[in-house]
Amino acid sequence: MLEIRNINGGYNKKQVLHDVSFYAQKGKITSILGSNGSGKSTLLKSLCSIIPVTSGEVLLDNKNLLGLPQNEIAQKIAYLSQTKQIPDISVKRLVLHGRFPYLNYPRRYKEKDYIIVNKVMEKMDILDLADVPISKLSGGQQQKAYLAMALAQDTDVILLDEPTTYLDISFQLQVIKEIKNLANDGKYILMVLHDISLALENSDDIVLIKDGTIVRQGTPKDIYESNILEKVFNVKVGRVEVDNKYHYFCK
Repeated sequence: MLEIRNINGGYNKKQVLHDVSFYAQKGKITSILGSNGSGKSTLLKSLCSIIPVTSGEVLLDNKNLLGLPQNEIAQKIAYLSQTKQIPDISVKRLVLHGRFPYLNYPRRYKEKDYIIVNKVMEKMDILDLADVPISKLSGGQQQKAYLAMALAQDTDVILLDEPTTYLDISFQLQVIKEIKNLANDGKYILMVLHDISLALENSDDIVLIKDGTIVRQGTPKDIYESNILEKVFNVKVGRVEVDNKYHYFCK
């Protein structure tokens, strides 16, 4: 179990998060939903100590990760930001970056690192792109390469900030499929999404945040039927059932 308890924090002396508490389950996708400026991205960065917290705990199997050295946290939690620079390096070199937390001085890769990198590139179906520059890939391929980097980090927890942003629908579905595969492999997946429908249809659990405070956590069905989405987003959300599966839309 991953438990977030009473997290308070922010940046530039501004408190953004207020007593944030929720949980995530192993092998499940937990999506964090909220309007712009609600604290979603700050929350993800706080969970892996990119932004320091003023108080609270991040418990993985009852062990508090906050306060550990950054490389030890990075061996437990991988984080992919929403905004990514496109470096002038190959796919394989990018994926190797995921092994940084395990490198000791003088920071030379070992055979184990290359074996892991090749394995995750094969899993993400980008092994044939290993020597291709990142800048030459499509948006969907780039995102799969970054997911491979996170997977190479060999962590229990993966944090994803808007993993489908700027992708057309076909690439969105490809990326969501890969994220589901990671959850099926036993990873804790926490992702921030702005697309309400995408989150409701592809998550096991939803966490709603407003003004840096958690307002509700539950299954997509629970969240939808509670009518809380209209209060948080000021939109109406509808649902239709097709082939025994719910599909959601905003109106």
